Amino acid sequence: MKKRILYIVLLVLIIAVEVVIAFTQHDNWIRDYLGDVIVVWAVYCLVQSVAGGKNNHYIVHLCVLAFAFIVEFLQKIHIVDLIGLGDIKFFRVLIGTSFAVEDLISYAIGTAVGCAGTFIYSKIKKSVGK
Repeated sequence: MKKRILYIVLLVLIIAVEVVIAFTQHDNWIRDYLGDVIVVWAVYCLVQSVAGGKNNHYIVHLCVLAFAFIVEFLQKIHIVDLIGLGDIKFFRVLIGTSFAVEDLISYAIGTAVGCAGTFIYSKIKKSVGK
């Protein structure tokens, strides 16, 4: 239960950062790239909060990356319009409407940072536990 609460707290904090970025940063690399780096962390925390943090962390990171790539490629075929939600701004923002290779790179960087954080945390946890 402690792990689940930790992931929920992290998720709320990351979403807060994403909202601040969305409302304060316009047309710059923070919104365009850093937001995409961070969003994979939010999805990772969501998955781990639901699963209780019991899954292999690296596999979850990679599954989140695959999910992000799938969503990005669905944007390329204008999935929001295909499923009839194109007139609703909320879904256009949530799902996205434009494909960009830069987004794929940002997701990959976010995943690499997340995996590095997982690795460092596991090493610290092992050294403290001795």
